[in-house]
Amino acid sequence: MLSKFIYHKLLGWKVTGFKDFHRIKKVVIIAVPHTSWHDFYIGVLLRSVIGVKANFIGKESLFNPLTGWIFRALGGAAVTRKGNERQVDGIARLFENRDVFRIAIAPEGTRKKVEQWKTGFYYIAKKANVPIVMFTLDFKNKENRFSEPFYPTDDIKADFKLMRGFFQGVVGKIPEYS
Repeated sequence: MLSKFIYHKLLGWKVTGFKDFHRIKKVVIIAVPHTSWHDFYIGVLLRSVIGVKANFIGKESLFNPLTGWIFRALGGAAVTRKGNERQVDGIARLFENRDVFRIAIAPEGTRKKVEQWKTGFYYIAKKANVPIVMFTLDFKNKENRFSEPFYPTDDIKADFKLMRGFFQGVVGKIPEYS
């Protein structure tokens, strides 16, 4: 398969950790750190390498007449960044009417350095009653490491501590944004 050749041989990346995605039909996947546009093609290649379809959301401006068709073909959906509460409800509802729905989200909400993640992905998983799987965009080690799935609890502080711990030491394409 061409994507495996590019991912493993040309780019030198590897996949580690949880690999049984085929048994998880509905999940929120969080990718950290999101520091560069390079994260996108690594993620697209990774989907093909592990053989799992995953959708993603992106800012509306990416879905313009020139580039929108390719992002939609790759499983993307445009979101407006207004009315976050309604966005959470709308995205959570997408899980209801589908047998299989996996959505990848960057909790930083930007490619820049952030001190706090946005919480939408967390509330989407809670509202849809689906697990969260974390994966690294570790450019230093050229590794996509997956966590075991976990269901968010009612203790957001503890859950965020657990999630942030998973990404400790991971370096993105632009290290100062990690």
